[in-house]
Amino acid sequence: MYQKTTLKNGIRIVTEKIPHLHSVSVGVWVDAGSRDEEPSESGITHFIEHMLFKGTEKRSALQIAKEFDAIGGLSNAFTSKEHTCFHAKVIDYHLPLVIDILSDIFLNSKFDKEEMDRERAVILQEICMVEDTPDDYIHILLSEHFWGNHSLARPIYGYRETVQSFDKDKILRYMKKHYHPGRIVIAAAGNVEHENLIKLVEDSFGNLAKNPNSYKRIKPQPQPNVYCTTKELEQTHLCIATQTCSLKNQERYLCGVFNIILGGSMSSRLFQEVREKRGLAYSVYSFVSMHSDTGMLGIYAGVQKDKLNAALEAIRGTIIELKSKPVNDEELKLAKDHIKGNMYLNAESSDSRMSRLAKNEILYNRLVPFEEIEENLEAVTGKGIQQWVNSVFKAESLALEVLGPINKTDIKVDIRKI
Repeated sequence: MYQKTTLKNGIRIVTEKIPHLHSVSVGVWVDAGSRDEEPSESGITHFIEHMLFKGTEKRSALQIAKEFDAIGGLSNAFTSKEHTCFHAKVIDYHLPLVIDILSDIFLNSKFDKEEMDRERAVILQEICMVEDTPDDYIHILLSEHFWGNHSLARPIYGYRETVQSFDKDKILRYMKKHYHPGRIVIAAAGNVEHENLIKLVEDSFGNLAKNPNSYKRIKPQPQPNVYCTTKELEQTHLCIATQTCSLKNQERYLCGVFNIILGGSMSSRLFQEVREKRGLAYSVYSFVSMHSDTGMLGIYAGVQKDKLNAALEAIRGTIIELKSKPVNDEELKLAKDHIKGNMYLNAESSDSRMSRLAKNEILYNRLVPFEEIEENLEAVTGKGIQQWVNSVFKAESLALEVLGPINKTDIKVDIRKI
């Protein structure tokens, strides 16, 4: 059973009771991510996420870890482009303790200089690790180039120079601006009583003051072009991207179905054409990165240097075919069943249901029923996909990002000729 309450200070509490479970997953969500940072703050949201587990006035970092371990709890946190989440999963009767810990780290973290310096070194190693992983790094480069001079372009973990600049004062200023009740959702799924959670949250988060400042995000304008980064690697990595709809747009259902057909499954057209039929790549897939006001639809492949143009030609041909004729009913049904199957399998996890509660509340101010999702998926047609592909894959909207032991002159196939 789904329930929602808004506290006097603006914090929203959403729960879904699942009586047959003995556990509860709970998360403190903030509607603030890396896209909300100024250039000089790049990476600060991610840095805060790390630091909130590094000690409060009454708990050291070790004590926080020990308390979670003692109750058999699983705790973690993550930062995305638009959200930050601190979450845990525990046996239901440990919910009061986990709310106490989460509220303590959220409201009372010390941001000790010695701990900050230690964690700064960890994050700098994280940056190095990504840059040494080309199939991850190309997505960083693609975002930087595709979104241009916009906060969505910057990596979640920031840059070396910005990470080096963070101090306690800068963190507290950022948190005062963004971590206020109007942007906080506390979600719980599992064997949880809504009224009990309200009481726990009121006792811990209820005194958090409102912030009258209204922060508005600015929609980015993509920068389609051909980008090449030369680096000595065994493989050449490529990404093709175009702008797509936002998470609030009705076309998100059509985009999701198309993504499965294009390259989101083993039976997808790209997997079959590029890998199975031509043997050009081990890894090839399509992806969608949607945000509250825009999105990116992309294709990735990792190939040998001398196979780059053949892979580009195969991808280009696949897009042209999807533009020229509708997807048949069988392929359409397989894609829809794939999405529905994943949706219901995820629904068996209290962690997934907790995340769904929070994301739905932040984006839509309600819980979108599974039946509504199915209905919208079923409304997608082959002709509709064809028309949509023609509107999205235009010559003037496509970007190509290439990373590897090549120069721009090595790229012979113009993917924009579609």
